[in-house]
Amino acid sequence: MQNSKDSSIEFFLNEDIRKGIREIIKPIANIMYNEIYIYIWVICFYNVFLFFIVLANLFLIIKILNSQNKRFVENMV
Repeated sequence: MQNSKDSSIEFFLNEDIRKGIREIIKPIANIMYNEIYIYIWVICFYNVFLFFIVLANLFLIIKILNSQNKRFVENMV
């Protein structure tokens, strides 16, 4: 007598069943993709925009620190 785990594993090992499940899931996956692909693009553009904002902030911080360092050196002399 098989337990439910062994019977479910045996069920999914059958190639015909796997093909049938793929055929059922394929239209559902396409519908889901068509509904969310615009959000995926928005997230991608947001990440690129965020990367450039962080890069600009880093550049500004380095510029400010260099100017403060020059003032400090000038005041020391």
